[in-house]
Amino acid sequence: MKLKIYLSLLLFSFLSGMVSQGAEHPKREFRGAWIHTVGQSRYMEMNRDAMQDYFDQMLDSLQHIGINAVIFQVRPTADAFYRSELEPWSKYLTGKQGVAPEPLWDPLQYMIEQCHARNMELHAWLNPYRVGTNADEPLAASHIYHKHPEWFVRYGRQLYFDPGLPECRRFIGRVVDDIVSRYDVDAIHMDDYFYPYPIAGSEFPDENSYARYGNGMDRGDWRRENVNALIKELHKIIKSRKPWVRFGISPFGIYRNQKSDPDGSATNGLQNYDQLYADVLLWTRNGWVDYMLPQLYWEIGHQAACVETLIYWWNNHANGRHLYIGQDVARTMNATDVNPIYTQLNHKMQLSRYLDHVGGNCFWPGYSLLENYKGIADDLKGYYHAVPSLIPAYTFIDSKAPDEVKGLKAKWTPEGYELQWKRKKTNDEMQKQIYFCVYRFAPSEDICLCDASHLVAITRDTKFLLPYKHGTRQYVYVVTAVDRMHNESKGKIKKVKL
Repeated sequence: MKLKIYLSLLLFSFLSGMVSQGAEHPKREFRGAWIHTVGQSRYMEMNRDAMQDYFDQMLDSLQHIGINAVIFQVRPTADAFYRSELEPWSKYLTGKQGVAPEPLWDPLQYMIEQCHARNMELHAWLNPYRVGTNADEPLAASHIYHKHPEWFVRYGRQLYFDPGLPECRRFIGRVVDDIVSRYDVDAIHMDDYFYPYPIAGSEFPDENSYARYGNGMDRGDWRRENVNALIKELHKIIKSRKPWVRFGISPFGIYRNQKSDPDGSATNGLQNYDQLYADVLLWTRNGWVDYMLPQLYWEIGHQAACVETLIYWWNNHANGRHLYIGQDVARTMNATDVNPIYTQLNHKMQLSRYLDHVGGNCFWPGYSLLENYKGIADDLKGYYHAVPSLIPAYTFIDSKAPDEVKGLKAKWTPEGYELQWKRKKTNDEMQKQIYFCVYRFAPSEDICLCDASHLVAITRDTKFLLPYKHGTRQYVYVVTAVDRMHNESKGKIKKVKL
């Protein structure tokens, strides 16, 4: 054990040395932020114009610090931050469930448009089973509860869909299908709330559905199979509707402890498999999810759940799917590290960058980034996200690169000296040119698109304003196209004098 700790510290010392030399800026990295709406009062206090201004400022700030994916909670408690004929407007949007915003508008559609305008992905975040954080609060008259009260159970103070009922799975599937069909979301995202976190001394009240559908199975195995069936069905719905829309899960950070499973992690905490009935590794092995984003909210060195231990464990269990790491902003920034010169943010970022199956990070809550909690936004902008980054390509969905851009030229315009190009049109959704990368090289430099330090812009525009000065220095610009799965085309080259 002492040798393992020594080697870990030695590795970290090596990585930190690389950081001090300004060594690494990955060209591809998922840089996400969770924006939750459950429990939030800020939105119900805003009218449409104020909320749109807030969204604009929020996205501008997140873009400024390098965030390239926003995970926005659109279904906090079986209600909606979007127009839906299946579920009522959210109380966290207007103050009362079922009451539409006035004037009528669609926050999800607005967020999609504004994220894409900034070349950020929008992942629609749904909580599958939670209906009410307080079961005594009245539900809107249009809520499905009033039509099918037999679908629901109360546990503690909260109200839930019963995961053991096929009818509930079908309804949740309809909700997901509705979103994917009508909105240009980049992903459907679900967090750690499957079967609810256990309440000491209280059994989840699913005895009726178990008696009806259990078929003699062990109760725990039956519950896991219920969640497995939901995930499998949602994957099928999403891919049959729009194959390019990804399905991501953000589970609790511990799959199983070693005392429960030899293949588990060297931890001692609540377990996805045993307490939440979420067999998350089965979902990646079977290809039912496209990315896994475990919530590793603890500190490095935490006695029961050391984040370093867990990052290594998840890295070894990615099963060919994308893997990103969920960080709690406050716990990361408040913790002291093994080397007091560096913060735990530095340690965690380097672990995520140097392990072979980890493709990025996501920060909880996104509001803490906006508040620049203990300087985290400054750290991201100043170093970790100083260079723009593409989201890792989902080559297991589609690996074919799009065509090159057309008609690349440099031209004077009223705005200044611009690079301009055209999209190559196609009816193949997988091959559509969604955004573009602009690289700059000196004439003496080799053109290597793998070097992110030459990446000067990522844009959905078909133009780029050049930093013209005196027209005496020559540069080589390269423009590439990127598709929905983040596959990058070959580059088109243009030499210009600036």
